[in-house]
Amino acid sequence: MGNSTLVLIAILVAVGVTLAKGVRLVPQGFKYVVQRFGKYHVTLQPGLNFVIPYIDDVAYKVTTKDIVLDIPSQEVITQDNAVIIANAVAYINIISPEKAVYGVDNYTIAIRTLVQTSLRSIVGEMALDQALSSRDMIKAKLKAAISDDIAEWGITLKTVEVQDIKPSATMQAAMEEQAAAERARRATVTRADGEKAAAILEAEGRLEASRRDAEATVVLAEASQNAIQKITSAVGQNDLPVLFLLGEKYIESMAKLAASNNAKTVVLPGDIPGAVKGLMGALNTPR
Repeated sequence: MGNSTLVLIAILVAVGVTLAKGVRLVPQGFKYVVQRFGKYHVTLQPGLNFVIPYIDDVAYKVTTKDIVLDIPSQEVITQDNAVIIANAVAYINIISPEKAVYGVDNYTIAIRTLVQTSLRSIVGEMALDQALSSRDMIKAKLKAAISDDIAEWGITLKTVEVQDIKPSATMQAAMEEQAAAERARRATVTRADGEKAAAILEAEGRLEASRRDAEATVVLAEASQNAIQKITSAVGQNDLPVLFLLGEKYIESMAKLAASNNAKTVVLPGDIPGAVKGLMGALNTPR
């Protein structure tokens, strides 16, 4: 192989390499940032593109698809000094690749840091209960807070979601203790109310029973009075029926006394009618 052949092959290789460097095929979903002599020159769109070999250089290959940025969990202190754990996820899209690569050193780290600081600021202005129940409001404020900033980098914020927001482990333990104490307090109040209601009902029952007993005593006294009046009216001056009734009651009482276990000796009067008459005389004697 002669020198001319080698030169020809070298020329063909150089031409091939030159043509290869001058042709750029950009796939769909990407944009290429081209620099000329180290300075931004043009952004290549998807498809077939031509550049000047050895002068133009593809410095960055930037995706135009939506990018999902996971925002790490962080501790956030609320307005009422409660510590909660919060994290988020952001969906971004690069509109101007040249601004994204030249406007900030690392746009993914910058956006993560921006979301974290904005999230701390927003939640720090809320009380614990409000922060735990206001995800939509936090999302809206978070999106409004960072959209303008990242727009300067040629990036649009599609949406941002608060993935998780919960009390820290120590705060959760304190909340559980507080909830347990509240349940115990309610149980104590309920028990005290029950005991109070039971005492009131018992007192009302005793009062009603006493009232009924008093009414019964009055009724029995009136019945006895009526009975005595009727007996007195029926007997008149004849004391024999009364003597008979009292004697009968006297004998029954003595029989019960004799049947008692505590009774040892029962002494009966020799003149029962006389004893009954004496009892009647004592009852009829005016005092």
